[in-house]
Amino acid sequence: MGSKPQEARHAAAKGAVPGAALPPGLYLVATPIGNLGDISRRALDVLRRADRIACEDTRVTRKLLSAEGIATPLSAYHDHSSPRDRRRLLQAVAEGQAIALVSDAGTPLVSDPGFKLVREAIAEGLPVTALPGPSAPLVALLLSGLPSDRFFFGGFLPAKSGARRSELQELRGLNASLIFFEGAQRLAACLKDMAAVLGAREAAVARELTKLHEELRRGSLDALAAHYEEAGAPRGEIVIVVGPPAAAEAGADFDLDGALGAALRHASLRDAAATVAAASGLPRRQVYARALELAKTGDGGETS
Repeated sequence: MGSKPQEARHAAAKGAVPGAALPPGLYLVATPIGNLGDISRRALDVLRRADRIACEDTRVTRKLLSAEGIATPLSAYHDHSSPRDRRRLLQAVAEGQAIALVSDAGTPLVSDPGFKLVREAIAEGLPVTALPGPSAPLVALLLSGLPSDRFFFGGFLPAKSGARRSELQELRGLNASLIFFEGAQRLAACLKDMAAVLGAREAAVARELTKLHEELRRGSLDALAAHYEEAGAPRGEIVIVVGPPAAAEAGADFDLDGALGAALRHASLRDAAATVAAASGLPRRQVYARALELAKTGDGGETS
């Protein structure tokens, strides 16, 4: 019974009718990552009718609003905003206002400020909804030509080489494409560290996505590192996509027998093999054959 008002408020925020008063709530609005034509009609409607727009840089957001003839008041909300700034926005929502949150480009909260604001809004039962739209990591993944069925977004890696290599080592066995943001000045050094830790994987460097000079450079990590070391830092925002490890690499440090033994104690041979193959990145046929051997020798537990 106590949750019905909150559910109703969330429903109201999500079901805003164009032209009517915008229901109170926090609206997470994705904005273009380059091409202004990528802004959605729904995003424009919310930005136009919101009581206030919280943004990283008022100068950047004002350019977008000016191009669309929108005069909604702006407030700065960024990494250095204080808890008091956050409280003002939450109080405005609690008092019945509609607050839109945008980043300088792309989807808010994806390596951008806003997480604390959203988390506190949810904790206080305030309505929060998101308007989907442009996202640089997804655009880069789509254009990379690398496997897109499973991926991990790692944001920005550490600036120092030692810490960067340590973090990459933790991700080395992940059977997924890896996506990172990187600054242009650190690009060559980052790719060099990736090649050293991850090996000869296929990768892609994307820059200026959706803009006039959009570029995707594809190749092995070591080849890409050599290119940018020679060519120098490129211009624009950078996204790096790294392909998943080869099956042999993925399974090199994987305790296959241990994993199969544990899985066979709770699942059929076929199901255990499928589960372990997915976790290790090894071919299912190879894992099934080894599971069969373990079952025959009695080292794999139950096989029913």
